[in-house]
Amino acid sequence: MKHPITLTINGHRHEVEVEPRRTLADVIREECRLTGTHVGCEHGVCGACTVIVDGDPVRACLVFAVQAEGAQIRTVEGLAQGSQLHPLQQAFMDHHALQCGFCTPGFLMLSTALLERPDPPSDAELQEALSSNLCRCTGYKNIVLAVRAASKAMHATSGAA
Repeated sequence: MKHPITLTINGHRHEVEVEPRRTLADVIREECRLTGTHVGCEHGVCGACTVIVDGDPVRACLVFAVQAEGAQIRTVEGLAQGSQLHPLQQAFMDHHALQCGFCTPGFLMLSTALLERPDPPSDAELQEALSSNLCRCTGYKNIVLAVRAASKAMHATSGAA
C-alpha cells in the first residue's frame, strides 16, 4: 500500500506516493528524478548515497523515504547556484579529486555538511569523516586536498579562520 508524502529536496517540494519500504535513495532517484545521488552498496557502507537531511549527512540507502517527510533534504544537485559551482565542486575539479566520479556526490555531500559547521574541521576530524566514504579510484589524497582547499575558501568567505 502506497502512502502520500511530501519531500522537500533542494528547496523544492516533491509530492510522491511510496511504499513504506522504499528507501530515500530510491525515491530521490526514481520518483523525484534527481539522479545525482548514487546507490552503491545499499548497506550504508560505501557512502555514495550520502545526502544532507536537516543539516546532517545521512546514508539515503538506510533511511526510508517516509522517515524524511518534513525534513529539509539536500542532494548534489542543490550545490551549484546556476552556473556557479559550489566551492567544493570547484576544489574537486581543481585538485583532480575524482576519476570515475561514482563516489563523488557522496563525498561532496559529506564534506558540505562538515564544512558548513561554524568552525573548520581539524585535519584529524577531516580524515575521520572522509574515511567513512569509499573511493576505489583516487586513493583519497586529492579528495583530502580538495576538501582542505574548499574549507579554507569557505571559511575565509564567511569571515572565519
